[in-house]
Amino acid sequence: MKLISFQISGKNAYGAITTQGIIDLSKEFSDRYPDLKSALGQEAQAELLEYINQASIDYTEDEVTFLPIIPNPSKVLCIGHNYEAHRLETNRAKTDYPSVFMRYAESQTAHLQPMIKPYESNMLDYEGEIAVVIGKQGRRIKPENAWEYIAGMSCYNDGSVRDWQWHTQQFGPGKNFEGTGSFGPYLLTVDELDPNEVLSLTTRLNGQIMQQGDTGMMLFPIPELIAYCSTFISLNPGDVIVTGTPAGVGAKRQPPVFLKEGDEVEIEVTKLGILRNTVQQG
Repeated sequence: MKLISFQISGKNAYGAITTQGIIDLSKEFSDRYPDLKSALGQEAQAELLEYINQASIDYTEDEVTFLPIIPNPSKVLCIGHNYEAHRLETNRAKTDYPSVFMRYAESQTAHLQPMIKPYESNMLDYEGEIAVVIGKQGRRIKPENAWEYIAGMSCYNDGSVRDWQWHTQQFGPGKNFEGTGSFGPYLLTVDELDPNEVLSLTTRLNGQIMQQGDTGMMLFPIPELIAYCSTFISLNPGDVIVTGTPAGVGAKRQPPVFLKEGDEVEIEVTKLGILRNTVQQG
């Protein structure tokens, strides 16, 4: 299934996106599953799939406003320097453990929605990444069991306001300006993904390829990230782990390339579609 969160006539909803259009699942299931986060469990997904197989289309994509896949995650855990070439371009030392920082839900935006370049900075940067969405509660999850806790995956642009990121050793401010973390276009459920499958990622700026990588290049693979994060905190349905970006970020190019108003950024991942945003000053 390809699941989305969206807004229609001012009301938040969620549904399935198909080649014909969008099936509004919240119309049928909102009493039991008020939002997509609450509908991520295996039992709920089985109900959704059964309904999708016999339901008719409710809307076209042009009729809805996309929302971040999970608009209300309790936590977004982001992984830094998880590709060797990116670690080298940022001159970071090798570590035995993943680098983890937090992003807040309020900083997120969605597919086809503006990515906001704040007035306070001229150093907004792109970071194409793969987002893993958790489907069931777990603590101290073993890597070999991690796949059982995944609801699905999506594209993510971990937009970074570099000068604010570099104010101190802590990343927080530069990673949490409103409208900088884009999440979409859809959540591909885990039943359509193979644990051994290598997913390729490409970032394009105004049609030009800026980043390319794949999950086989990760220093800490997805199961290890789930195991590590679940050691220090419980993971719950709807929690998001953003798994790191390949080399080629704008800040490390010569000369540096930062996003400006009107730029179009695309993050494309095998099977996960194309996440597209236009930069807007705000």
